[in-house]
Amino acid sequence: MKDKNFISSALKVIEIESSAVASLKNQIKPDFEDLCLNILNTKGKLILMGIGKSGHIAQKISATLSSTGTASFFIHPTEAAHGDLGMINKKDSILILSNSGETKEIIEILPALKRSTSNIFTLTNNNQSTIAKAGKINLVIRADEEACPLDLAPTSSTTIALVFGDALAIALLEARGFSKDDFAKSHPAGQLGKKLTTLVQDLAVMNEKAPMVDLNTSLKEALMVVTEKKLGVTLVSNEKKIVGVFTDGDLRRCLNDEVDINKTPIKDVMTIKFKSIESKALAIDAAEIMEKNKIFTLVVHSSNQNEEPTGIITMHQLLEAGII
Repeated sequence: MKDKNFISSALKVIEIESSAVASLKNQIKPDFEDLCLNILNTKGKLILMGIGKSGHIAQKISATLSSTGTASFFIHPTEAAHGDLGMINKKDSILILSNSGETKEIIEILPALKRSTSNIFTLTNNNQSTIAKAGKINLVIRADEEACPLDLAPTSSTTIALVFGDALAIALLEARGFSKDDFAKSHPAGQLGKKLTTLVQDLAVMNEKAPMVDLNTSLKEALMVVTEKKLGVTLVSNEKKIVGVFTDGDLRRCLNDEVDINKTPIKDVMTIKFKSIESKALAIDAAEIMEKNKIFTLVVHSSNQNEEPTGIITMHQLLEAGII
């Protein structure tokens, strides 16, 4: 084995592929917009096809499309020839990936694909290829150089195809007005799903369970409530209206100022300007507010504007739930 500088080799690949991706910007033409409009007008699903490395890229593009608002699935051309063509109907559209545009397995099923639907789009590097000519719309993207020194393994060409797929998916996402809530519907599981589906009210201590003291309560009594509830904070109310909060930070300031905890009412040392959040907001939004304001507690209020704040959510609760 020859002595090799692995880092130098890796950096060269990154340079070549980065250059290929940069050149892709100049290859996005008006036909990209035509493709997007046709996909948006598709009544059925968008089916991706490809063989070999193009097939792997097509599968990833299909998965990204499905999770960002464009119903899609991948069909392997060989399996299509053995019955999976039955999965395609006239309302569907097909996007075929073939770098050369001359992939034998796809060319063999083109007549059958055309009988299934007239909405066939292609992505190749040769506008005059057999597959390109079969498409209602053909988009051409080329990599000037493969990163493979043998110029055999698809590298730069698959990278730009992958980036093209992401560009397509995000362009369609924005056109559909796809939101965080929409994304959450298709990602209910795992850490991502938890962040997109967990509401403040799912974690907050609400109503009678929330620590709360009256405006005229002594600091000593308020500290007993803070200790009992184990949240490091208590709400302060005046005739059932929340007028302040008292936190660990307020306690530290009291100790520094040598405040008499027996004689001092909580109203003299509480924080009046507190941050709050709706109970039906996402828990991850609560985390963002805390981080932005460098605080550890938020008062929780009902989505009903006529109701007063009735709960507390803390950074510790968000951490325990795996939101942050």
